[in-house]
Amino acid sequence: MTDNVFHQDFAISEEQRAQLKDHKSLMIWFTGLSGSGKSTVANALEQYLVGKKIHTFTLDGDNIRLGINADLGFSTEDRTENLRRIGHVGKLMVDAGLVCLAAFVSPLNHDRAALKEIIGKERFIEIFVDTPIEVCEARDVKGLYAKARRGEIKDFTGVNAPFEAPEHPDLVIDTSIEELAASVERIYKFIQNKLSL
Repeated sequence: MTDNVFHQDFAISEEQRAQLKDHKSLMIWFTGLSGSGKSTVANALEQYLVGKKIHTFTLDGDNIRLGINADLGFSTEDRTENLRRIGHVGKLMVDAGLVCLAAFVSPLNHDRAALKEIIGKERFIEIFVDTPIEVCEARDVKGLYAKARRGEIKDFTGVNAPFEAPEHPDLVIDTSIEELAASVERIYKFIQNKLSL
């Protein structure tokens, strides 16, 4: 299928893009259950980074499924394809010199390992938003846990589909016990050196 497709190199390098933006690029990947606070932390972190003149963009699960991945369901195969596509979109953003934030349940270790390979391990920061499922379900921001418990949603992570906790995340956050501002500050301190030219 790709026999007649060839990678095209261009003259502007990753280093030149970093110099232009005055920081290196990264993928900051938030994984965790629905309702754990992934998007909330990503949104707050992005605002903080923009305040520091860092060029960013956030990829969010629902937004992606309303657009580029609208043709995919929630089977194991479709979830893997969903993340594969997101990985390649994220890689383009990181290649373009951005700090890309991504908030996705991404429940399986092999899918997250594939993402690291696509984007590049040295540019991939994995943050496990390890908020207890009881807290996530009590929040039930989108009403999804209630639907899953009633059998209206199949393969819902944490209820009738597994979540494999990351084995070696770069950071772990529990939004039920840590204030949002403290989480953001901790993430920034962790990535600060990685952003420096």
